[in-house]
Amino acid sequence: MYQQNKLDSGLNLVTVPIKGTRTVTVLVLVGTGSKYENKENNGISHFLEHMFFKGTKNRPNTMDIATELDSVGASFNAFTDKECTGYWVKLNSAQKELGLDVVSDMLLNSKFAQEEIDRERGVIIEEVNMNHDNPLMYIDDLFEECLYGDTPAGWEILGPKKNINNFQRKDFLNYFKKQYGGENTVVCLAGNVDDGDARELVESYFQKIRRSQPKSKPSVRENQKKPQVKVKYKDTDQVSLALGVRSFPVNHENEFATKIISTILGGSMSSRLFTQLRERGGLAYYVRTFYEAYSDSGYVSTQAGVPKNKLDRSIDIILKEYQRIKDEGLQEKELQRTKDLIKGRMVLQLEASDNVANWYARQAIFRDRILTLKDFIKNIDKISTKDVKRAGEEIFHDQSLNLALIGPFRDKNRFTQKLKLN
Repeated sequence: MYQQNKLDSGLNLVTVPIKGTRTVTVLVLVGTGSKYENKENNGISHFLEHMFFKGTKNRPNTMDIATELDSVGASFNAFTDKECTGYWVKLNSAQKELGLDVVSDMLLNSKFAQEEIDRERGVIIEEVNMNHDNPLMYIDDLFEECLYGDTPAGWEILGPKKNINNFQRKDFLNYFKKQYGGENTVVCLAGNVDDGDARELVESYFQKIRRSQPKSKPSVRENQKKPQVKVKYKDTDQVSLALGVRSFPVNHENEFATKIISTILGGSMSSRLFTQLRERGGLAYYVRTFYEAYSDSGYVSTQAGVPKNKLDRSIDIILKEYQRIKDEGLQEKELQRTKDLIKGRMVLQLEASDNVANWYARQAIFRDRILTLKDFIKNIDKISTKDVKRAGEEIFHDQSLNLALIGPFRDKNRFTQKLKLN
């Protein structure tokens, strides 16, 4: 069971007690990210996330923040996505006030000192370099650039180096004032905690948060008319590929059927594409298919690392399995096995307080109503073979195909010609 309350500050408080645990996770999730940026400040959401760890009025520098949390054995970090940014600490529940004190201090009292901004530029530039040098990481960005082009949805979360080098203190203050406020922020406490105690503490520690309405993001426009290819030249023996299709956003009627489709295709070691590409074809070490659902768009993508001289064969295998879903759907036995896999993984995932906090906070940001584990299982269970086939028929067609490649290729035209379903 969980409790959800709207506080006077506008904050959305979600409390999720978990029996049998001695930990608590404090997660503050803010409904802003790189999709809320423009060309000039692309990358500032992520850079700002770093700056919250660089010192506050009460804890003047990074070491003051880190040492205080390390002294009680806490785990803590932050993340920036396209549509949200999160700050979390997981610690002994007896220390939950410390967790709330530190996180609220970071978000309400950070100094954004110019000397720290200048120092952190180098850190983030190296993060960009690391991402670009690692095809397994960079292929995600390249695929979304293929999908969404030169729009906020297609830009990298980290931003271009030019922007990173140009940001000044006033840029962070302006973005912070516009995008961080009670109305688009969720505070979630999950673990050994009760709602009454949590509400009193959160109201106390976050009483200074602004009650402001953030700037909205531009909507994604889905108007693809033909297959699209994005090629990034890199002199490698292995080609990293992402081949996928546009699909559905969060809350769409086909959301859970699409989750099942992605799992059948490449969500496990017994999935169709893992079997065809790795076990039978010997073409890849890593193979996965996943479903990414944003607030106003979505996609299904298959990723793999394959030999450069067997790329065409690998693409053909993926397209064939997409076609099979569209034409044949799946049998009841395979559907039930996939449902059981998804449900089993979710049960395992939600045994840890940090995963529970992340699940409930994201639900509060992106859905009109939070889905509990029971609700999630119910939605999965009601999907029929007809639902899966209908969703497959809607997403698997030529004009929705997108292919991103990292490897020793410069000409994308020959790959565009391969992107055809029967």
